[in-house]
Amino acid sequence: MRFDLRAPGATAEQRAELHRTAIEMARFGDEHGCSSIVLSEHHCSDDGYLPSPITLAAAVAAVTESVPIVVGATLLPLHEPARLAEDLITLDHISRGRAMTVLGLGYRPEEYELHGVDYADRAKVADRKLEHLLELLRGADGSGAPPRVTPAPFSSPIPTLAWGGRSRAAARRAGRNGIGFFAQTDAPGLQEAYVSAAEAAGHEPGLCILPSPDTPFIVFVDDDVDRGWDEVGAALLVDAESYRSWSDAAGTTEGTASLSAATTVDDLRAAEASHRVVTKEGARRIVAEHGILGLHPLCGGLDPEVGWRYLRNAVDALGA
Repeated sequence: MRFDLRAPGATAEQRAELHRTAIEMARFGDEHGCSSIVLSEHHCSDDGYLPSPITLAAAVAAVTESVPIVVGATLLPLHEPARLAEDLITLDHISRGRAMTVLGLGYRPEEYELHGVDYADRAKVADRKLEHLLELLRGADGSGAPPRVTPAPFSSPIPTLAWGGRSRAAARRAGRNGIGFFAQTDAPGLQEAYVSAAEAAGHEPGLCILPSPDTPFIVFVDDDVDRGWDEVGAALLVDAESYRSWSDAAGTTEGTASLSAATTVDDLRAAEASHRVVTKEGARRIVAEHGILGLHPLCGGLDPEVGWRYLRNAVDALGA
């Protein structure tokens, strides 16, 4: 289940309700076998896209017991490593080790401008900050030379980290730093680049996730599919168009999982790709084929009451 809290035109009261509802939905998902809660980060977005996922992740961790929590992705060059290390350790304790943070570069210059970081040097900044972050986390048990962050993490040796991206450079960055790799696609050569870089640096290759662009990432369940598209289609299009416009501007659209080229609700429906409305039987087929059912119950600022109904439909479909 994913939350980004994108909600064009929402009032302050509506936005507060979306935050609260996301936490409540996460608790519901935890109680009904949800495979993960994913929280994303972006800045300078007029639709209120979640800028502080670690904060929301801590709130989710406090009301859940077993569901894994994924912060993906945190834009590392925009963060100060010591502060980020402390936040990750705090989240690690609240979640009792259930949280994984996917770090990444990002691809929007305005986000860098907001944080006073040179976009042109983002790769160099990322390498420097990742090295520092890992030094701080790995020395948090007191074995490293001071100064160090405290307390030690709940997880040993450090909270679960991965690097996200779609390039071989991203795969190599993950490998040589001894963390996991969470790709945006399953392009040839990515896994090999990750494994090779890890082994060359003396690390055991870890988690390597390579999502297929064919996987439906946002699914709503309604046995009346026409009614479903009428009700949630506009919200799905908000998601599709927003991500595509950002990716088009950055030149990162081709081959990236979860992106759609649709410009109308009808196009989005006809594509039968990343964004779907399916029957309960259709939901079960997606799980059988892809292993997951991607839920985004507050997608595009959808009214929480509507989102709850579709979330419960999905739970009923899977017998959870």
